[in-house]
Amino acid sequence: MDERHPPRRILRSVGAVLAGFFATFILSIATDVVLHAIGVFPPWGQPMSNALFALATAYRTIYTVAGGYITARLAPDRPMAHVWALAIIGLVAALAGTLATWSAGPEFGPKWYPLALVALALPSVWAGGKLARRATAEN
Repeated sequence: MDERHPPRRILRSVGAVLAGFFATFILSIATDVVLHAIGVFPPWGQPMSNALFALATAYRTIYTVAGGYITARLAPDRPMAHVWALAIIGLVAALAGTLATWSAGPEFGPKWYPLALVALALPSVWAGGKLARRATAEN
């Protein structure tokens, strides 16, 4: 094994990226579930208004920033390299979601919604990483 990257450090690196990804995913899905349950969003499978998709875009962007922050804080070294790994994974996930739902029907939203998630993926994760670096520098 390479002395510069012992197995424990590699596992910590993978864990940092996965933690950021799953935090973003779980927070997004949990918020969706809560907003459907309390009646802010219509029942599952029903179309939503543009305003509700804008709300979903806003909280998903905040959670994506948080995912970048978590990844940077947990990274054993080179936090922004870990953040970029998460950003690429997030971009691929957003692109996959766009392709999967593009012609799936109005319940999946207007065309701008998945495009916004794709466009915001990289800068949101990057912003979270920068916030983490700033917080670390202040300590």
